[in-house]
Amino acid sequence: MALSLTLEPGWHVYWVYAGDAGLPPTVIWSLPRVVVAGPMQYPAPSRLPVSPLMDYGYQDVAVYPFDLTAAQNLRLGNAKLTAHVQWLVCREICIPGKAYLGLDLRVVRKASEETNKLIGAAVNAEPVRLPSSATIGVTGSRDHLTLNIITGNRESTAEYYPLDDDTIRNAAKQVVEPTPDGVKLVVERADISDKLPARLKGVLELSGGRSYTFDFPVEALAARADSSDDSGFALAVMLAFAGGMILNLMPCVFPVLFLKALALIGNSGESRARQRRHGLAYTMGILCSFWGIVAVLLALRSLGKQAGWGFQLQSPGFVIGMIFLLFLMALSLAGMFDFGLTLTSAGEGLARKGGYAGSFFTGVLATVVATPCTAPLMGAAIGFALSQNAAVAFAVFTALALALALPYAALTIVPGWAGWLPRPGRWMETLKQLTSIPLFLTVVWLIWVYGHLSSGAPADSVDHIARLLVGLVGLAIAGWTLGHWPARRWGYLAAGITVAAALAAPLSASHSDRLQWLPFSEAALDAAQDKGKPVFVDFTAAWCLSCQVNEKAVLEDKGVEQQLIRGRYVLLRADWTRYDPAITAALRGVGRSGVPTYVVFSGTAGGTPHVLPEFLTRSIVLNAIRQTGS
Repeated sequence: MALSLTLEPGWHVYWVYAGDAGLPPTVIWSLPRVVVAGPMQYPAPSRLPVSPLMDYGYQDVAVYPFDLTAAQNLRLGNAKLTAHVQWLVCREICIPGKAYLGLDLRVVRKASEETNKLIGAAVNAEPVRLPSSATIGVTGSRDHLTLNIITGNRESTAEYYPLDDDTIRNAAKQVVEPTPDGVKLVVERADISDKLPARLKGVLELSGGRSYTFDFPVEALAARADSSDDSGFALAVMLAFAGGMILNLMPCVFPVLFLKALALIGNSGESRARQRRHGLAYTMGILCSFWGIVAVLLALRSLGKQAGWGFQLQSPGFVIGMIFLLFLMALSLAGMFDFGLTLTSAGEGLARKGGYAGSFFTGVLATVVATPCTAPLMGAAIGFALSQNAAVAFAVFTALALALALPYAALTIVPGWAGWLPRPGRWMETLKQLTSIPLFLTVVWLIWVYGHLSSGAPADSVDHIARLLVGLVGLAIAGWTLGHWPARRWGYLAAGITVAAALAAPLSASHSDRLQWLPFSEAALDAAQDKGKPVFVDFTAAWCLSCQVNEKAVLEDKGVEQQLIRGRYVLLRADWTRYDPAITAALRGVGRSGVPTYVVFSGTAGGTPHVLPEFLTRSIVLNAIRQTGS
């Protein structure tokens, strides 16, 4: 037996796992007591992209076979089979369908040899178990799974279809690399983490339409399993090392290094072995500090915080903190006050402390004052490190730390090199002032980012930025205080109070809440219109791919959200995931039969509803809001 659906061009129905949205058909049988229907069977599907998501299913004709088993005591003659069939068919919109189907079968002692061509083709297209002569090795990293498929012959094509929704990113491109005895297939993981799935199961389709089911364990990717990974790792280590060396020349780090070098020259009478131990203590101070930093970042990542450069910029509070820090540094580098030397003097007691503890804490101090500095070549290396596993991340940060420690460590190994150490001069001041320019530009960029994070109505956005600029003026006053009364406790106290007041200005600004959607009902719609409020109704369903795309790309746009809030819209969401006759009737009332459907009602009862297209854009929604008025 089979359920056969003939589809109009452009429409599709779904496989057993629908992908990012959708539902496969269902059949509820009513059969004679001695007849048993097996589970629905699924031929290998096709990938059906609906940017930026992906479905798995069938176009043109979809045939779902079933096996029927009859007992020996089935009576000869006619046997009536009935079935309640439900399906979901999608294009730009998704429409659920249902039918009650019946079929009379004639039961005879011996069936004819004739077979239905559609059913035969569907059965032949079903995935089978992977033959014993073929093997699949599955390895995983934080963001990819690699299938090494060996069949004994070169395979020109390969596609993987998962059987769950948390294994791979469905819409991502699957990279195929034919090999002499098979093929290698690389897919992107849905969840970027160090914890790999225990097993990978699904359907694999190879050259010529052959498809196989498989279920294999996932092994961690070996350190040297991929030459491209090796080259990326080596490049990251080299960039980190080069960046760490350049970091020694930054105005905030060089004074610490120079201070310790002078102490080394003053203690030239010590034995070479003792000087080397000082260099080792200094190096360990830097290493322990960097290891602490990367341990915190990896711990946050393991807790699901995805710690790295970028995600923090989604937080208005974090962006404000970065703006203040970089602006204060830029003022220092431009000459208003000496931020680097201020930190150096703050830790000078430890840095000048005798013994190995002094050398160790000098390394810690060097790390602290180096942290805000941005050296060339470091960004790419750190970004790569934080996207890899813990071993790679520690290796890259260790290279950065060793490079930062190398100059002083080299001086302890070869004391005669101290004479080559550059002396402070006007070149340092020039370098400091030039370095302030990119910092000021970064502050401008971060203000732009903050404006987008805090954007609501235009007046609200301007108000947020104005508060931030007032805070920066306060920060400039704090910098002026430090510049006129450096290294004095009461000067630090006054500057600290000023900085706190400056921070209060932007942080006191309120940020808009996300939209609050209410369940749809005719009563809720009538009540809102009776109060003269406009209404935006979102007819949606969890299985509707277009619905999810519209919600993510348009309805969750901050500009759209703020215009709906400003217009005092009542927001109603008609969830049609499960069949609801009230929602079905409401759809028919606006001339639609499926989802997505979006309707804007004015605040006047009896007014003509404005039905939006299935595919939304930001301008379509904003124009509808303006035309409806409020």
